[in-house]
Amino acid sequence: MRTAIRFLRKGQVVELDRFEPTTTLLEYLRLGEHATGTKEGCGEGDCGACTIALGRLRDGKLVYEPVNSCILLLGQIDGCELVTVEDLEGPDGLHPVQQALVDLHGSQCGFCTPGFVMNLFTLYHTNTPGLSRQDVNTWIAGNLCRCTGYRPIVDAALEACRNGLNDAFADRAAETESKLAALQDGLDVRVGDAEQFFFAPSSFQSLLETYGEHPDATLVSGSTDVGLWVTKHLRDLPKVIYLGRVNGLSTCYEDEQGIRLGAGASYAVAEQFLTAIDPDLEVVISRIGSKQVRASGTVGGNIANGSPIGDMPPMLIALGAEIELQSNRGRRTLPLESFFIDYGKQDIADNEVLTSISVPRLNEGQQFRAYKISKRFDQDISAVMAAFCLTVTDGVIEAVRMAFGGMAGIPKRASGAEAALLGASLADPNSWQDALNAIESDFIPMSDMRASSSYRRDVARGLLEKALMEISEASSHQTRVHGQREFATGGAHVN
Repeated sequence: MRTAIRFLRKGQVVELDRFEPTTTLLEYLRLGEHATGTKEGCGEGDCGACTIALGRLRDGKLVYEPVNSCILLLGQIDGCELVTVEDLEGPDGLHPVQQALVDLHGSQCGFCTPGFVMNLFTLYHTNTPGLSRQDVNTWIAGNLCRCTGYRPIVDAALEACRNGLNDAFADRAAETESKLAALQDGLDVRVGDAEQFFFAPSSFQSLLETYGEHPDATLVSGSTDVGLWVTKHLRDLPKVIYLGRVNGLSTCYEDEQGIRLGAGASYAVAEQFLTAIDPDLEVVISRIGSKQVRASGTVGGNIANGSPIGDMPPMLIALGAEIELQSNRGRRTLPLESFFIDYGKQDIADNEVLTSISVPRLNEGQQFRAYKISKRFDQDISAVMAAFCLTVTDGVIEAVRMAFGGMAGIPKRASGAEAALLGASLADPNSWQDALNAIESDFIPMSDMRASSSYRRDVARGLLEKALMEISEASSHQTRVHGQREFATGGAHVN
């Protein structure tokens, strides 16, 4: 076991063996290093002012990802390269991203600028040819500016990324990869004592043993939720078990049945597997948080926290996903929909850990649709999340699964509407009416700051009708925006 975290900083290995379990990376930078270029804005991962870049090895290659340092726990950067805005300027001058922002007037008050610089630094290092303005807009959706306006910032991004990689980080990439590989020692990491600690196990055995000994410990995966417990709820979490180093917990793969997602896989890793199932998954995932949130947040964490408005569970439930839970007593599997019992209550026993999610592929004749309804298009919490999976033969619906978020205390299927839709004809909208009416009795949603109960019921009904209209080849309605789906003449669906 190692008693200090280790990470790469300015080409050198840094070891830290004394810090509070809930110390955030932003606190370390500003109060420990006095690296005050990284700013604190919202303190909840929304504004992007605190964005830094983490260099990680993905399949042996160096990848730079943006993260919100305000909610990321310091211990989570073990084995990474930490890059802040202070590190970018070299002996030859400003980094290409910085210089482009200067030349094209991409900063006014400057408070948000370091976060933009670091997020655009990670975009620069994707080395993506032919970037469009929409590509940049999507990438910076998690960075807010109230002075400059986004046009000159986007202009600067396009200018900086036009000529390929040409910075010191690219020049020494092979050296950085070697140093990061040397940090991957496979040891458990524990900083603290029996009463207060940050523990990062490297194996399932270590995880289950320690969790069994300390059932009061808080499990942390991406910290995009737990981080707010610290910064906003001011909760004291003396024992933290970080899941990000457990060997195999982040592994994703495809097999004959479908895909298996390790519960510790970030959205940035999992989305390439999920989006292969259907284009709608890609669209919704692109609206879950921001690039920073998706680089840290995990699909397993989204499920395990049991939120009634989580975006992933309705889609996975509609697809018939199963989850695996493991403890020192053994392992078990269950349908994802059975995991959610009541508001704040899940089917998970003491010391049990969610380890994987299995998602079947769509079969021939199955059609999938998913919609997220929120006040803002980017980086907003859903008022209603809806997902539909229909099995259609000769225009007749033979099987249906539909699930909603935001309509009840848990992500939930609309069982009455499902039953009413069986045998309906896609060519005959009159045969849909019983199912559309059944939505009214399937849910009694609450009213809150995001939407009223009546609005949610109306939206749920409308989304079911929208899905049926889109799937029906007889429909001539084009109901999508932002290029989510394309429709040929007469409304035929084109993947």
